[in-house]
Amino acid sequence: MKKSNFVALVLGTISGVFFALGMCMALLPEWDAFRPGVGLGCIGAVLALITVFVWRRMEHKQPLKITGKSVLIVLIALVGSLALGLGMVNVIVWANLVRGIIIGLVGIVALLMLIPICKGLK
Repeated sequence: MKKSNFVALVLGTISGVFFALGMCMALLPEWDAFRPGVGLGCIGAVLALITVFVWRRMEHKQPLKITGKSVLIVLIALVGSLALGLGMVNVIVWANLVRGIIIGLVGIVALLMLIPICKGLK
């Protein structure tokens, strides 16, 4: 295993643990730790971004260029993921079957749109 991959593995694991623990703290009312959970979740997200930049630097790759297309891709992925999750919550937690299925399908379609946007049609 290359050193860059090992560093990315360690940093990614640490950031994932921080993010997951923060989200558990924020979203579980039994823990009563919303504010510290949001803080830990933000630390995990920042560490994930740092992991990407460190790995790219160690692999001698060019820095990421922020273009309109990349911003659009991130927004579609974010909206699709949130819609899919909201649909699942509607079905599982709130027992709104029809509304949850519709919202979940909208999220799935948004995520499927990423394939032609990223790879293009040939």
